[in-house]
Amino acid sequence: MPASATCSAPKYRLYRPKHLGVVRLNGRDFYLGEYGSVASREKYDQLVAQWLANGRQLPSASAGDQSQDCPPISVNEVLLAYWRHAEAHYATADGHSKELTCMEHAIRPLKKLFGLTPACDFGPKALKAVRQTMIEADICRRQINSRINRIRRVFKWAVSEELIPPSVLHGLRAVTGLQKGRTIARESRPVKPVDVKHVDSVLPFVSPQVAAMIQLQLQRAQRVARSHASHFRG
Repeated sequence: MPASATCSAPKYRLYRPKHLGVVRLNGRDFYLGEYGSVASREKYDQLVAQWLANGRQLPSASAGDQSQDCPPISVNEVLLAYWRHAEAHYATADGHSKELTCMEHAIRPLKKLFGLTPACDFGPKALKAVRQTMIEADICRRQINSRINRIRRVFKWAVSEELIPPSVLHGLRAVTGLQKGRTIARESRPVKPVDVKHVDSVLPFVSPQVAAMIQLQLQRAQRVARSHASHFRG
């Protein structure tokens, strides 16, 4: 290989989660075997030589080899790596993170159904299967959409850490959220106004400023209600 080509060739790098050699060609990661081994170095030399000889493009045979494009990491391993990140990112002073609790609920069916699946094989149909279990568990539509978005967030983080190729996240983004009236998932119960007597019972226990704000809101709500009533009578 000419010296100029060698200097500009993509680097032989370490894929830390599995201690593998890896090289990136045209935006795709190729996993080469145990990092530093003779076999992985030979595989690196062969791939880069083919790539350079083909005008810095992947030869058709290599481009179609999906096994090289997929890192050997399972969905459970992705979830474990993300959880370590989330525990630090969402840490709170009292140790109780609402986001961690929400994420735990979201990933539970994912772990149960696809935990041992290679992360690269987790696609749109698999995500829909996870969603279906949520529907069957009688979770409301809006909550299901929220949990599916959290699962996508896990895979987005995994892409940013180069644990999985971007194509995995691209496929998961093709799954649209459940739409109102177009799914058998139940709707959440509407939020009803608090009874005025409960509001009045709170007033003696708050500061005068807060009490004044509460009373002002009640007056505004009553005016709006009277306005709507007169509109319908008219």
